[in-house]
Amino acid sequence: MRSAVASAADRPGGSAVESGVTVTYLDHAASTPMRPEAIDVMRPYLDGVYANPSGSHRFARRARQAIDESRDRVADVLGCRPNEVVFTGCGTESDNMAITGAVEAGARLTRSAGGSGRPVAICSAVEHPAVLDVVVHHGGVVVGVDRAGRPLLDAVADAIERTQAAGDHVAVVSAMAVNNEVGSVTDVIELARLVRRLAPDALIHTDAVQAACWLDLRPIVEVVDLLALSAHKFGGPKGAGVLVERGRPVVEPLIRGGGQERGRRSGTHNVGGIVATAEALALTDDERDADRVRIADLRDALVDGLVDSVSDVIETVDRPDKVAGSAHVCIAGVESEALLYLLDEADVCASAASACASGAMERSHVLAAMDVDPRYAVGALRLTLGHASTPSDVDRALDVVPAAVARLRR
Repeated sequence: MRSAVASAADRPGGSAVESGVTVTYLDHAASTPMRPEAIDVMRPYLDGVYANPSGSHRFARRARQAIDESRDRVADVLGCRPNEVVFTGCGTESDNMAITGAVEAGARLTRSAGGSGRPVAICSAVEHPAVLDVVVHHGGVVVGVDRAGRPLLDAVADAIERTQAAGDHVAVVSAMAVNNEVGSVTDVIELARLVRRLAPDALIHTDAVQAACWLDLRPIVEVVDLLALSAHKFGGPKGAGVLVERGRPVVEPLIRGGGQERGRRSGTHNVGGIVATAEALALTDDERDADRVRIADLRDALVDGLVDSVSDVIETVDRPDKVAGSAHVCIAGVESEALLYLLDEADVCASAASACASGAMERSHVLAAMDVDPRYAVGALRLTLGHASTPSDVDRALDVVPAAVARLRR
């Protein structure tokens, strides 16, 4: 069965086609179109091999074999052992499992050793809510970032030392590899080196949901204990995620019951989603270097065109500090909500880093942590490109965005 929205291979200019209208899609950080190859490998597990892989008959064994082979493929791309790959339902679940599981494991170890003090989670102020809200929920510590949205190492060190001085212990330190709003890249390797020195027993987690398209994850996997992915960010299906848990199981499971995933994540496997995830991740890994160059050229043309044609606009993060697909800008004299409405009316899909709360535009927590001038932050515009982006997408945006800004300023 075909979707109402055409596949990437069918889209004129790489854009979505719905009800005969070509839509310019510049919201790849929110979700990428599924790769046709991922759809093809997924289909047999939707209408053919639909058996429960936990069963004992041959159709169940076929489904279980597909999961095992997919686990091997994912492990190969990430540079870890297959038994370190945990299939989950999404990136949010993976992040929640990492943070909550680490805190609960820390509490269990403290009790078993007859010790005192509480396990503390530490994260940066620009994390996705899937991490940030969980850290706050567990009474953790949130540290500041620099103007590019990268965690301040001195602040991380101070948080660790204050936690230890209070008689508590650091259960987990989390920092996203690539920021989901502004695209800035964190040096996870340098952060890990600091944490290993100051809190050698702490787990290190990275939300790499936005990183798979742009970074070789193997060097990052080498230095962390936990890494989260979400399939629909790199051309896989929604409802499928991965948590890499290095070494023996080190966190408490978030979902209990059936004992799947070696007891680390119970629940019947989404076989088709897992197979498609492995296919999309492998293709992303194969094509990453070429895509990164091509998409960076498109991003540069887009941002340069906006800066040239729209007055009082800033590029939020310098290009060397962010991934190729991020074209985040802040525009003075407009509000994001109104701008996005006009773009949507012109069939251009984009998003913003600010949200409407109680009728008033507020800066996103990311831009607030980066100390972006409120005059610009209220006009945040997140344009993001991906594997299906084309020059025609850029051309269309450069026609629509300046006109929309001019209209709002009038």
